[in-house]
Amino acid sequence: MALLTSRKIDQSDEFRNEPTLDYSDPKNKADIAEAVRQVRGRLGAVYPLIIGADEVRRERTFASRNPAKASEVIGHHAIAERRDVDAALDAAWKAFPAWSRTTAHLRADVLFRAAQIIRERRNELSALLMLEVGKVWDEADGEVAEAVDLLSWYAKEMLKIDPPQRLAQIEGETADFFYVPLGAGVVISPWNFPLALTVGMLSAAIVAGNTAVVKPSSNSPTTVAWLVNILREAGSPPGVINYVTGSGSELGTALVDNPRVRYIAFTGSRDVGVEIYEHAGRTPKGQKWLKRVQLEMGGKNAVVVDETADLDKAADAIVISAFGFQGQKCSAGSRAVIVDEVYDALVPRIVERARSLVLGDPTDPATSVGPVIDASSQKKVLTYIETGKKEGKLLLGGSARGDGFVEPTIFADVAPDARIAQEEIFGPVVALIRARDFPHALEIANSTDYGLTGALFSRDRQRIDEARRSFHVGNLYINRKSTGAMMGVHPFGGFNMSGTDSKAGGPDYLLFFLQGKAVGERQG
Repeated sequence: MALLTSRKIDQSDEFRNEPTLDYSDPKNKADIAEAVRQVRGRLGAVYPLIIGADEVRRERTFASRNPAKASEVIGHHAIAERRDVDAALDAAWKAFPAWSRTTAHLRADVLFRAAQIIRERRNELSALLMLEVGKVWDEADGEVAEAVDLLSWYAKEMLKIDPPQRLAQIEGETADFFYVPLGAGVVISPWNFPLALTVGMLSAAIVAGNTAVVKPSSNSPTTVAWLVNILREAGSPPGVINYVTGSGSELGTALVDNPRVRYIAFTGSRDVGVEIYEHAGRTPKGQKWLKRVQLEMGGKNAVVVDETADLDKAADAIVISAFGFQGQKCSAGSRAVIVDEVYDALVPRIVERARSLVLGDPTDPATSVGPVIDASSQKKVLTYIETGKKEGKLLLGGSARGDGFVEPTIFADVAPDARIAQEEIFGPVVALIRARDFPHALEIANSTDYGLTGALFSRDRQRIDEARRSFHVGNLYINRKSTGAMMGVHPFGGFNMSGTDSKAGGPDYLLFFLQGKAVGERQG
């Protein structure tokens, strides 16, 4: 493995979030429109597997498609075979000894360089997100900025925790404590944030000195292929990152069950996450460790509004939380729990704002709500809407708009234990729930199996303090929307069936990918 060349990094530099672009600026608007045109001209390429230094092609391929226009192929991707899983792990373990001994400064440098490449290519990456997963302009650019944040944050955090820590000492002996990487592992990334969530899990793993096999969702592999190539361009040596594509049920299971896998980082559905957790707990012959597992599995997040709240701000936040990226965020506010005293005043405000949303092609700057990810998702959301018609009062939406689109949908007077108030729909549907008072609202908010995000709108200090203690979520927001965590500002991860609370973008996230080692030394 060739050694990387380090540039000087000012470790004292304070982390700052990457600013998003202002599309009211005519230049920014023209630039992103041109990027969409250029990226469209590059669609349909064939993407190989990346195993070690090799680009591996297979006769069998599958296509990722534009959810707003299913006839438009984004990319063709190789279908990995079982031998490719073994080869990828071979390459990862072969690269591990040298990579794990590379200095933290050099590993961090790869992340800093990747962040700079993404800054320089932000418009084309945004365009690709619009085309492959259906993000509108602001949502796409926000994800690109988050990817830059994650790379910079983890690079800086690794430099902070790398030096050995001096412990309490005893006479005649020195004692040190430091962190060492785990080995080769697996990153299984979702389709809804294919750039940011993949780069977050993957960059944290490799900056800690591990190697990885990354397996993206079959709905968004092109974005991940571009990301892997950016990390290679930034100096990631062969075998440190290996990229395989194919069926999640087949390929994912083969990776999770493999006894040579040291860690698993996963973001996706609850059902798949629970299955991974069960499989990873087994210790097959030849496996000499307990696999590390971190899971982020979604939520059924509530925006709680009491009678002291600013109702206009609450209505704005409920609509953004529910319908941003078509409700396809694990942090989406798919429940609004409103105390009785202001319920009838707030509901019309929510409907009025949602009625102004524009459903359409995400490459159109006028669009505020794009398509759901695929036909299967559309069918699932519409099935929940039919259930909702029996469980609540339909105030808005409730229908499909051609292939791929679902209208922003609002149900009122929904019971707290209704299916649409308990189960994650992952689409543009919100349930409005009436609570007797604030204690009842908090009880309703905590009544699901999940605990990812939540929001409270209140001007009452005692209630805010009570929510800080008792609103059982990993990320709680006061007087703002339930979505839009900023890395380094709002470390992200949830409780209960929302996952293992690994707190992405936080000060302790890298510790998942490391193990502590204590050394006591006396003179020989």
